[in-house]
Amino acid sequence: MKRIAVALALLLSVSLSAFSQAKPSVAIFGDSYSTFEGYLTPDTMETWYFLNRNDPQRTDVKSVRQTWWWQVVKQMGWKLEVNNSWSGSTICNTGYNDADYTHRSFMTRHSSLGRPDVILLFGGTNDSWCGAPLGEFKYEGWKRADLYCFRPALAWLLEHLQDRYPTADVFFMLNSDLKESINSSVDEICGHYGVPVIKLSGIDKTSGHPNVKGMQQIADQVVASLKKYYK
Repeated sequence: MKRIAVALALLLSVSLSAFSQAKPSVAIFGDSYSTFEGYLTPDTMETWYFLNRNDPQRTDVKSVRQTWWWQVVKQMGWKLEVNNSWSGSTICNTGYNDADYTHRSFMTRHSSLGRPDVILLFGGTNDSWCGAPLGEFKYEGWKRADLYCFRPALAWLLEHLQDRYPTADVFFMLNSDLKESINSSVDEICGHYGVPVIKLSGIDKTSGHPNVKGMQQIADQVVASLKKYYK
């Protein structure tokens, strides 16, 4: 009986040790910059980066290992929970040519991130590029019309992410070369919710999107920022 008790205690100790050393899971929540063929959930979302596509005017990224997020996950020793990224997606519900982008907006997709320990939110690029209306800073009582504007939509998104994933650490990744009004709005709204902003700079791009060099630059900057929080 004593041997059985010792064996059970040892098994429990090993199980607890394994649990405590489990790799943190990360959800990649983004737009075209974070896409790659065959690595999106769900796989019906549009992508910018394809496996082995030979189109140098578009990009030289041909392998998932070259993407910024694959490199970050690898270097941080994490595991990928889900990559929910949709090319052309906006945070708010307004898209290009004033089209209704509700079906692909970050707000619509926010509930499909699995059970992450970390959420890397890389958005705002298309809101800047398509000229989505800024709207007012609004942190409660959102109306449907508010969510077609960047500022109230981002506030809605961050609040709902924190409510749905209360134990997850949320980081906002801010692209380089965006409108200053977008940059300052991100700073203000993320500050309100206590969400750290990883500000990217000097990213090498082809057709407005990071190429192999740019992906490496993004990964290096993100890892450097994350290591301030995860020793």
